[in-house]
Amino acid sequence: MKSSKSIFRIIIGLYLTLFFAYMFLPLIFMTIIAFNANDIPQITPWKGFTLMWFGELAKDEQMWSALWNSFLVAFSVVAISVPIGLGGALLLTRLQFKARNFVYGVLVSPILTPGIILGISTFLFWDSYMDIPGGLWTAILGQSTFISSYCMLLIMSRAQRFDLTQEEAAFDLGATHGQVFWKITLPFLKPALISSMALAFMQSFDNYNTTLFAIGVEQTLPIYIGTKLRSFISPAMNALAVVFILLTVLGAIVYEYRRRREMIKAA
Repeated sequence: MKSSKSIFRIIIGLYLTLFFAYMFLPLIFMTIIAFNANDIPQITPWKGFTLMWFGELAKDEQMWSALWNSFLVAFSVVAISVPIGLGGALLLTRLQFKARNFVYGVLVSPILTPGIILGISTFLFWDSYMDIPGGLWTAILGQSTFISSYCMLLIMSRAQRFDLTQEEAAFDLGATHGQVFWKITLPFLKPALISSMALAFMQSFDNYNTTLFAIGVEQTLPIYIGTKLRSFISPAMNALAVVFILLTVLGAIVYEYRRRREMIKAA
C-alpha cells in the first residue's frame, strides 16, 4: 500500500516538474538573453552582463508608437465590447422567445470564425463599401466583433444566477427601470463586468491575426514584434518580453494583495 502511494507521488512529482519546466524554462532563457551583451539572442557565448538592450528598446520610437496604438485599440474595444456583451447577455437571460437559440448561435458565431476571416472581411467591407481605409478604426471594429461574444458569455454566466424577485420588489416600491438597473442589476453584475473588461483588454492587446488584416498600414505592438522577428531577431525584443513579464507579475501581486485585504475586511 505504501509503495503504491510512493509511486503515485513520484509520478505526480515528475508530471509537475515537466509541466512547470515546459511553462517557465522558455521564459527563463528569454530573460537571461535580455541581459547578455551578445548581439545574437543566445545564452552562449556569454559576453557579459548588460542593460544595453533595455536602453535600445527605450529609444525605439516605432515600438512606442505601436504600444500607444495597442492601448488605444484595447481601451476602445473594451468600451465597445462590454456594453454589447451586456446587452446580449440581458437579452438572452431575460427574454424568452422562439428564436432564442438561433439568436444565441448568431451572437456566439464570431468566436468560431477564424480571426483572419474577420480581419479581411472587416477591411474589405469598410474599404470597398464605406470608402474608409484600413487603420485603427477598422482594427477596433474587427476585434470587437468576436471579443463582444466573449464578454456576453462571461456576463451571462453571472446574469443567470440573478434573482429577479429583487427587481420585482423594487418595482413594487416605486423604483423606475433606470433606478432598478443602476442600483440593483448592475451592482450584481459588477464582478462579471470587471472580468469582461479585463478579458476584452487582454484579448485585444494580444491580438495578431484579426488586427494584421484589418489595420492597414498602422501597427500595434504584436504586429511590430512580428515584423521585427521576420527581419532580424534583436535581443531588444527579449528585453521587451522581460518588461511585460515583470508587469504581469506585479499586477498579479497587487491583485492578490487587494483580494486578501478584502477577505480580511469581510471576515
